Amino acid sequence: MGEPGGIGGELTIKAWRALSSGDAAFFVIDDATRLEAMGAPVERISSPAEAAKHFARRLPVLDLGPKFAVKTGVADKASAPHVIASIERAVALALAGEAAGVVTNPIQKASLIAAGFNFPGHTEFLGALTEQTPMPGGRHRGPIMMLAGPELRTVPVTVHEPLARAAAGLTSDAIVHAGLVTAEALQHDFDVARPRLAIAGLNPHAGEGGALGKEDGAIIAPAVEALCKAGVDAGGGLRPPTPCSTKKRARPMTRRSACITICGAHPDQDDQLHDAVNVTLGLPIARTSPDHAGTALDIAGKNIARADSLIAAIKLAAEMAGLSAPLQNE
Repeated sequence: MGEPGGIGGELTIKAWRALSSGDAAFFVIDDATRLEAMGAPVERISSPAEAAKHFARRLPVLDLGPKFAVKTGVADKASAPHVIASIERAVALALAGEAAGVVTNPIQKASLIAAGFNFPGHTEFLGALTEQTPMPGGRHRGPIMMLAGPELRTVPVTVHEPLARAAAGLTSDAIVHAGLVTAEALQHDFDVARPRLAIAGLNPHAGEGGALGKEDGAIIAPAVEALCKAGVDAGGGLRPPTPCSTKKRARPMTRRSACITICGAHPDQDDQLHDAVNVTLGLPIARTSPDHAGTALDIAGKNIARADSLIAAIKLAAEMAGLSAPLQNE
């Protein structure tokens, strides 16, 4: 569902209209009456198994149950229990095998935290909800965020932290862990035979030998060496904070080989476009979401929000679950 006062509902309806004639069928966990009021032809379903037969004609909705007031453009902490319940129910269905994966709309973190939510974002909450479920094949556990665009996929080592604190808290162990989770996920969830990780530096010019910062030599370089010793193709050395050139980005990735950037500290080092996707790696379920800048309360209800990223997130979740061909070109 995401933040009900934001653009999540209209994005969902636009995504359904765009995908209703294809094979990436999905259902929504939300207030069915709310979506009907927004103009969606809704089909109330009692279980996920009913979704596929209705998807081409109507938007399948697994109704949350209790109704709640929503004011468009306003994030009300009174709706927080319903937002949280939608996430919990989606994860439970995915863990039970009733849903192939989870795609989340943007949440308003401030209003959830004001209502007592103890997590800084979706990523950490999903990690807690799935921590008792073993990882398949003994793989390393996340959650690790990956921002995936058509030509570039980026993994930040720290997320949902103030920038100053993120840099101060950067460790070699955290970089190695992010690299191991990423390499395993690329092989098992994306069928990439030879994952390649490009480790980005933290400081300009990767520290310029210590003249512009010590972190690159003292923290990041040892992590690169450790990943290479663990059998991960991490490039054998540091890259500047913007490691993928325009020329490299123009080459589409394939299932057999992909270059993934590991950012030194923060997701805002990445510069994705409208069709980019936020993927959570290292979970026992597939989870994606739009790569977004927030719930866009200022434009909610105006029907001008673009659904490209949500559509890409749904397609990528279907790919991860083995329900469709790869999103990227061969």
